[in-house]
Amino acid sequence: MAVVSCRQAVQVQQASEYSVITISKSDKEVSNVYSATIRGRQDIDIYPQVSGTIFKLNVKEGEVVREGQTLFIIDQVPYKAALMTASANVNAAKAAVATAQLTYDSKKELFAKNVISAYDLQTAENSLLTAKAQLAQTEAQELNAKNNLSYTVVKSPANGVVGTLPYRVGALVGPSMQTPLTTVSDNSDMYVYFSMNETQLLALTKQYGSMDKAIKAMPEIELRLSDGSIYPEKGKIETISGVVDPSTGSVSVRAVFPNKGRILHSGSSGNVIIPYDRKDIIVIPKAVTYELQDKIFVFKVVDGVAKTTPVEVSKISDGQDYIVESGLSVGDVIVGEGVGLLREGTPIKVKSEAAAAAASESAAPVASESATPASASESTAPASASESQKEE
Repeated sequence: MAVVSCRQAVQVQQASEYSVITISKSDKEVSNVYSATIRGRQDIDIYPQVSGTIFKLNVKEGEVVREGQTLFIIDQVPYKAALMTASANVNAAKAAVATAQLTYDSKKELFAKNVISAYDLQTAENSLLTAKAQLAQTEAQELNAKNNLSYTVVKSPANGVVGTLPYRVGALVGPSMQTPLTTVSDNSDMYVYFSMNETQLLALTKQYGSMDKAIKAMPEIELRLSDGSIYPEKGKIETISGVVDPSTGSVSVRAVFPNKGRILHSGSSGNVIIPYDRKDIIVIPKAVTYELQDKIFVFKVVDGVAKTTPVEVSKISDGQDYIVESGLSVGDVIVGEGVGLLREGTPIKVKSEAAAAAASESAAPVASESATPASASESTAPASASESQKEE
């Protein structure tokens, strides 16, 4: 009879010891990370202003050039010939003006002596004006020919670095070409472009009072390069667009980074890291949470048992902690270890401080983001009890 009653006895689940965390508020420096595109301060596409074949190439790809330095020389022979023709036309026009001037002066004296009529005098004056107009026209043509000849020497419009050189000596080029001769990038300072959403922009405005004040007060920012390393120089936000893009709901932000070592290259990408202080916030380790159907949960200790509690969190760039936006209050107690093995209603016995310290030294916290609380331990204790009863 005793054996039967023992088999039918209701087995009571024993409470296990767990470390717990009592929720409190604190200040923490956190950071936001934004995908960014890197551009030179100036990226100037170089196009020829006259047509012709490239006679000489004066630079190499990647070469540092100064403003006014010669990059290309286009065949100058036809433009020198055009200038010589224009200069000859100017000389001929000057001679015509001189002749018309002499004729007009002579007619003027004859008219004063009543030898010729006013019509003859007016005709001579008109001829002089025509000759002067033709001179002005030929001088303009000469100036245009000089400019065209000067355009055969393609110079750098700014200090910078030469980009690719798709055209070589002998290539035919002209103003209507689609691809530039090259691009000169001013890489002494680099512009880094990224976007903020409308909510983040509004938060900045509220925090600092205005956008101009926000730009002045914001701390220096960091740049994470494509290989994961942090760029050694810090940058500063220069401008924030005041127009929200309706298609993306974001605004464009531009920061500037010094590039003395020429580590940054125009066209590359990275991530901007902006630090900021959060006051009176709840921060919990990521390891005490688990994820189920894209929602984050913790186990709150209520009346000595584990209660599943959803929380809304913000991720921190360190990847170790969460900022709790809602779901927990100051004074709440949550389970601080073994979250992946718990289930709703599991009795919780708070581990002593000495035991908790020993456990933290011997093993790292277990984190499970996507797994649901396992029930594998449900039958462990009861099964062993049942086996012992059968033996009896």
